[in-house]
Amino acid sequence: MKLREAEELGGIPRNDRYSSRDWFHNTVSLPNSAILRSIRSPVVFMTSWATFISALYDYYLKTNPNLAGCFVVPATPHSLMMSALSLLLVFRTNSAYQRFAEGRKIWETIINNSRDLYRMCRLYENEMGKEKRRRIQRLLAAFPYLLRHRIRPNLVMRRLDDDQFKRDPDNTLLLYQDSAAVDNDAEAAAIATQEETTGMSRRKTRPLYWVDKRTLPWRLLPTKALKQCARAQNRPLWVCDRMAKELRTIPDGPYFTARERLSLIRHVEKLSHSIGACERIHQTAVPLNYARHSLRGLTLWLLSLPFALVESIGLLTGPVLFLVSWLLFGVYEIGYSIEDPFQGTLRLSILCDTVRRDVLADEFARKTAFKLDDNLEEEEEEEEGEGESEDSEHRKGKRKTLRLIRTLDP
Repeated sequence: MKLREAEELGGIPRNDRYSSRDWFHNTVSLPNSAILRSIRSPVVFMTSWATFISALYDYYLKTNPNLAGCFVVPATPHSLMMSALSLLLVFRTNSAYQRFAEGRKIWETIINNSRDLYRMCRLYENEMGKEKRRRIQRLLAAFPYLLRHRIRPNLVMRRLDDDQFKRDPDNTLLLYQDSAAVDNDAEAAAIATQEETTGMSRRKTRPLYWVDKRTLPWRLLPTKALKQCARAQNRPLWVCDRMAKELRTIPDGPYFTARERLSLIRHVEKLSHSIGACERIHQTAVPLNYARHSLRGLTLWLLSLPFALVESIGLLTGPVLFLVSWLLFGVYEIGYSIEDPFQGTLRLSILCDTVRRDVLADEFARKTAFKLDDNLEEEEEEEEGEGESEDSEHRKGKRKTLRLIRTLDP
């Protein structure tokens, strides 16, 4: 089985076979399905329930046919309910996919704005200075990692009172967990209500964590900003604030005015907006009433389905319920798994690495795009203006000579 990304990169292993011609492989790999593992409990229960009803009906059909007739109901009600149930499942899955697509668009915006901000910093490097440009560059590379840690639990952090992991005091950074609160957090809602009514805060003491500052994203941050960023409650927002302050302090010059400064800060504002957009998807769950109603309707429909099938298919009711429950519960579980795409559906670690590579790791190759050889361009323009009378081989030799001189005497 060929996997797309390794688990070490934070992605979920996926088979690359999706086309219809791979139907056999997808069918025989059903026991390894992650969806089936997630829904095995309700599927096993529905299958066992249908098998019990069919066996009981078969027993009474031989011993007491009148009592066996009590196990049979018409199939018309289930046919009518199936339309409404299908609409509920389709609406839930479509809304979940919209959240997934929106989450990917948000991170596309983060990648594009990071590239644009790096380009602008390179264009105005002489005005802002190399050291300032470097600091902004490192903050920009660390931003997506800090945002990922905010909307997804950071598994790299270790509790300070956990003796299972040994830490190096010289390379340890102490900090609190930076996680975005969710709308259905009952404890946070109770504390907020109490503060509004009594004006008193009774927040619990947060546990202290530690990380190795030689790892990502901590080694990307400037040395002076490392501890200050670790103390912040919203670290990606702190990075945006620091980048905006760095850009604000760039002095005016012939090629750098308030227009260029506002253009740079506008890119930082877009990154700041992406924090709120990610938090909106992460914090806002599907309405509880809608989710419960869909699941309750699906459960009741499957529980009563054996009574509509047992008369016609007998002991095959159990296997049929297995397939039907696997299909319907699978659709419901897919909607649940993608409604918050930041919890594993999207490869955030790969997207973060994309930003770091384009902004920081590929710097030595990208900076050549911002260096122009005006002399070489002028010579080539004069050569083109001489007309078609000049021999083509002579023009090629002249270009090679100019490039050789440029190499020997930069």
